[in-house]
Amino acid sequence: MIRLFVPHDLSTGARLDLDEGQSRYLAAVMRQAPGDAVAVFNGRDGEWRAVVASVTKRGVSLDVDALARPQAEGPDLDLVVALVKRARLETIVEKAAELGARRVRPVITERTQADHTRVDRLQAIAVEASEQTGRLDVPQVLEPVRLERMLADWEAGRRLLFCDEAGEARPVLQAVDGAGAWAILIGPEGGFSPRERAVLRALPFATPAGLGPRILRADTAAISALTLWQAAVGDWR
Repeated sequence: MIRLFVPHDLSTGARLDLDEGQSRYLAAVMRQAPGDAVAVFNGRDGEWRAVVASVTKRGVSLDVDALARPQAEGPDLDLVVALVKRARLETIVEKAAELGARRVRPVITERTQADHTRVDRLQAIAVEASEQTGRLDVPQVLEPVRLERMLADWEAGRRLLFCDEAGEARPVLQAVDGAGAWAILIGPEGGFSPRERAVLRALPFATPAGLGPRILRADTAAISALTLWQAAVGDWR
């Protein structure tokens, strides 16, 4: 069944007037007609069955029918990733959504070669991936900040899995030793600077971890670390 992420509150009998993009997708791309069923979710109220009520030039409207799945919380996992080339960053956001990350937090490091990105584009990718993968929420993509600022404002109680490409760290499956609130930190294409590595290793909430003997690109490293964390303490267990 087609799944759509919507901003509306969901309850039996609610009427949803879809935006232009979703209306065009249902009517022109998927050829939906009145009476066809779709699934809708908003990240708050669970997943609901809805029925196409009308298809007009002004847009598509849905009538919410019945609750299909109650809302459930996924793992409390952030992905913190240094800005990399656009295509690789888009892949990282897509796979983070598929693998259950709750937030994606781009950061600017000393060796980052870019200082901005289109967060709206990345958020749209996260929405599409969440619709496809069946999750009941959509990860939030935050505006990029400098690594120092992020660490200074770090949330109490959240542990940081620092993927250290320079080695001298236990593998992820050994380094992750408990559930709870976590974040995974992936560095830029040139790696962390020696100063950044020293700062990160001195943090009481940071746990260095290795991703094997090979040098991985940022997108491969992010997918690998997310997968290993899920295998250790995530909602795969």
